[in-house]
Amino acid sequence: MTMPPGGLPTIDVSDASAQLEAADPEGPILVDVREKDEYRTVRANGAVLVPMSEFAQRAAELPKDRPIFVICASGNRSAAATGFLLRSGWTDVSNVAGGTGEWERRGLPVNRGEPTAGEGSL
Repeated sequence: MTMPPGGLPTIDVSDASAQLEAADPEGPILVDVREKDEYRTVRANGAVLVPMSEFAQRAAELPKDRPIFVICASGNRSAAATGFLLRSGWTDVSNVAGGTGEWERRGLPVNRGEPTAGEGSL
């Protein structure tokens, strides 16, 4: 994780994927803030869906005792959501640099189509 100018913690897609694949029950949660139609098209493997349109109302569902990686399509919406969480009392939150687009370009695991039962749920 790096702290770029402006102070928003950021993590590279490869580093995020590697930490998520460790399958630690206390490990990070990948939160996708895109909307449901975008999520159906393509999503990072294991991402839970909390769309920006619902984010402020649903943020309290996110744990404060685990790292949270926030991802969107390119990094803009996830940066806003990361900032919101940090201002709201979460301490271990990082924006995923480059978003789902970069995740897919790097050949990291993705899912496509209608989510399976329970996929995308916290």
